[in-house]
Amino acid sequence: MTALKLTQIGNSVGVILPKEVLARLKLEKGDTVFVTDAANGVLLTPYDPELEEQLKLGREFMREFRDTFHQLAK
Repeated sequence: MTALKLTQIGNSVGVILPKEVLARLKLEKGDTVFVTDAANGVLLTPYDPELEEQLKLGREFMREFRDTFHQLAK
């Protein structure tokens, strides 16, 4: 666990992520992170939960019409 302090950034309040946390999340300056509600607080992730859901639906669609896509590829 890493404790972080809130700091003034212009007119906003922010958190500075240490290099180790950035490396673990594979993030760089300018990347986007997403905050979602979790059971014990919030979850900070580099993965867009909405995009994840869209990918899941796309995979289900492709699996359902697998034979059709195979025939079209011929």
